[in-house]
Amino acid sequence: MKYTKLSAIVLLLLFFQVNVYAQSVSRVGTTAAPFLKIGVGARALAMGEAYVTQANDVTGLYWNPAGLGFMPRNQFIFNHYDYFAGLSYDFVGVAVNLPTIGTVGAQFTHLGAPDLERTTLLNQDGSGEMISSNFYAVGISYGRALTDRFGIGGTIKYIRETLWHSHASGVGFDIGVQYTTIFKNVKIGMSITNFGSGMKMEGRDLLIQHDIDPTAAGNNETINADLSTDEFPLPILFRVGLSMNITKDFLGLEDHDLIVACDANHPNDNNEYLNLGGEYVFHDFIALRAGYRNMLLEDSEGGFTFGFGMHVKISYFDFNLDYAAIDYGRFDYLNKFSFIFSF
Repeated sequence: MKYTKLSAIVLLLLFFQVNVYAQSVSRVGTTAAPFLKIGVGARALAMGEAYVTQANDVTGLYWNPAGLGFMPRNQFIFNHYDYFAGLSYDFVGVAVNLPTIGTVGAQFTHLGAPDLERTTLLNQDGSGEMISSNFYAVGISYGRALTDRFGIGGTIKYIRETLWHSHASGVGFDIGVQYTTIFKNVKIGMSITNFGSGMKMEGRDLLIQHDIDPTAAGNNETINADLSTDEFPLPILFRVGLSMNITKDFLGLEDHDLIVACDANHPNDNNEYLNLGGEYVFHDFIALRAGYRNMLLEDSEGGFTFGFGMHVKISYFDFNLDYAAIDYGRFDYLNKFSFIFSF
């Protein structure tokens, strides 16, 4: 109970800090490193991203580090998406369960873009020089179950964006809790992600030569100077969720799991919205999932999600292969796969 109250106080304080950045109107496009908002794991995506209470596997590295504390085994995840406009997204994570200590994890996230030909005033059709861009984050996480019903966790990550010869970097933190109530094992989860420093572009692309007094003759017209860019905050997101297993905890059917979940989301660069999701699992082998993301959010490209998954045991090892189809509105559906290996 003491840990529960302390964690709730910490999260509430952080929530009020998030409110400092949030506005009543949409602030889309006003944060740095938007790739941090791309969800991980086809199971979570198929459930409409209503996952803050269900992230009790290696995907807790992204959704809620408190879930790492409830992992019974070590896990590895590989996640690859072909995204819009030729973009590609990769997430690799590993979580190791250390007895009496907790679970320690590491993650690497990368968003890549195809090279573009540079244009200038003199070469408006292209100069022949190619410009590359890359966005990535590396992080370490820790999660621990303080009791069989309550867990806490946190993540620290280094974030970097590069565009040609310029770059921006920052440090972000995630913190979360998960609690299973005594009423029918209903789960409650909360997390705050990407809380940290701002990011500002720097590099030799911002070097210029400037004449500080163009009205005077005989002065140096080629003084080196730097263009100053604005600093932008990270895309902070506060999640609070609720989920329950209807068939097992309410109906007593042991070989069937029907999970329903709902997450309320409060970002600092948009208005609040809901994510809804459900999953049916038969004999811990085959799973069917569906959900709806960005509900109640105006001008959203979110929508229905669905997918399936398979859990296979081979000797000591477990394999989870999951698929999700995500509705992006005018961009149609995208197919996403993820693979989790337990050892």
